[in-house]
Amino acid sequence: MITAAQMRAARALAGIDQKALAERAGVSVPTIQRMEASDGVVRGVVDTLSKVIQAFEEFGVEILAEGQASAGGGRGVRLKDDSRRSGEASPVARPPGG
Repeated sequence: MITAAQMRAARALAGIDQKALAERAGVSVPTIQRMEASDGVVRGVVDTLSKVIQAFEEFGVEILAEGQASAGGGRGVRLKDDSRRSGEASPVARPPGG
C-alpha cells in the first residue's frame, strides 16, 4: 500500500508534477489528485494503485513499506517511526537569552 504523503514525497523526489505521473501511470490527473488528497493510506482500485507504483519505479523512486529495507541502494529519505510526530513541533534549542 501507499500513503498520500508517500505519493507527494515520491513526486517531489522524482521532480514530476501530477500530470506527468498520471500520464506515465495511464490514469487521469483527477485520479492522482484524489489519491494525494486521501487521509493516510490511499484506497482505490488495486490495478490503479499498481500502475501508480510502477510509474514511480519507472521514474526511479522506490516506495517502501513501514520497516521494509531498500533493495535499490540509491539515495532517498525515510520518515522515522516517531511518536513525537503527533502534530507537535519538537523543542528547539535556543542560546541563553534568546
